[in-house]
Amino acid sequence: PMQILTYMDGVMKVEETELKPRVSFLYPVLTHNISLFINATRERDSGQYMCTVNVVDDATSTGKNIGVINLTVLVPPAPPACRLHGDPAVGANVTLSCASEKGKPSPAYQWQRTAPTLQVFFPPAQDRARGTLKLTNLSLDLSGVYVCVAENRVGSAECSIVLEV
Repeated sequence: PMQILTYMDGVMKVEETELKPRVSFLYPVLTHNISLFINATRERDSGQYMCTVNVVDDATSTGKNIGVINLTVLVPPAPPACRLHGDPAVGANVTLSCASEKGKPSPAYQWQRTAPTLQVFFPPAQDRARGTLKLTNLSLDLSGVYVCVAENRVGSAECSIVLEV
């Protein structure tokens, strides 16, 4: 555990952590609401935060003066990378893959073929968790632009790949 913020004898002190330029009390401490805010949150700010209140000469509050909260900072998906695996020849099988380096919670992936021949894919050809699309027994009419959208509840990003059979 690291102490990040204190208020004692009328003096607020922000400890030397990476949060120092981004953290403070939300309200003046004398309002008795000691909520804090963190500006420009980062994924590594995720964790358990504990608030301890010590009242001088109060023996009755022992063990009742601690509040704990878990913070999970959500991250939208990073732009994914689209790749083609296999030889795109007539009659062959290929797999298109899509992967984002970042995203919390882990993104779900959705492949589709764009105009002029719009096509949406479903399991078992498409694996939304892994970001793969298996195309079997290729024909010339499967040529086109395929778009993958990586999405979680805080955002989305996409990539595309051209399949030439």
